[in-house]
Amino acid sequence: MTVRRMLVVGAHSADFVWRAAGAIAKHTLAGGEARVVTLSYGERGESGELWKEPGQTVENVKRVRHAEATGAAQAVGASYECFDLGDYPLRAGGDAIDRLAELMRDYAPHVVLTHPEKDPFNPDHPVAYQVVSQARLLTSGAVVEAGFRTAPPSEFLVFEPHQPDLCGFVPTVFVDITEVFEAKAKAMDAMSAQAYLKQYYTERAGHRANHARKVTGDKAIRHAEAFQRIVPNVVGAL
Repeated sequence: MTVRRMLVVGAHSADFVWRAAGAIAKHTLAGGEARVVTLSYGERGESGELWKEPGQTVENVKRVRHAEATGAAQAVGASYECFDLGDYPLRAGGDAIDRLAELMRDYAPHVVLTHPEKDPFNPDHPVAYQVVSQARLLTSGAVVEAGFRTAPPSEFLVFEPHQPDLCGFVPTVFVDITEVFEAKAKAMDAMSAQAYLKQYYTERAGHRANHARKVTGDKAIRHAEAFQRIVPNVVGAL
């Protein structure tokens, strides 16, 4: 039996928690493997509570953020690693793309999740999208013989941004996370540097559950996450 592998790539260490922790938990609960990679810790622009402490340093913020993200990933059954490229701005060029592509070749994920291509309020998120998109294409090698190691093409989806209407985000997939919402809540609790976001994303999960109920007629759905499929799905019949 093939174990399905999920790769989630965020610009900052907490991005996966707010936007995809439920989907990760649902995936691992079903027996899948999940790996979270972040390009930075978000130490400069995404750690507001930590910077309220007198004498705070960048290195200490990174240490705290690593511990928080590791704990959050464990709460939903995933591993965690950070490329530590810096944030605000996130500068990720060819070396980062090559590094992620090599990781993808080794891990061969069945599904990849990351940020949408557009975000007018966060300069780092579109950078992450470009890195993931290019690395994924280089990994698959356009499904022809190539002079480098390849892996089978993965499903490719983006998770919901903080301001979906302003980012061109239109959901095409809802994931029912009702049975794993406690795991997502635990992951959110781990991110104390951005504790103020827990209420927002708890409410958002309720909003998306409302939409999922209308789509399916399933009144048992209480929490959901939304995603937009970038690469079309292929089915044998309708």
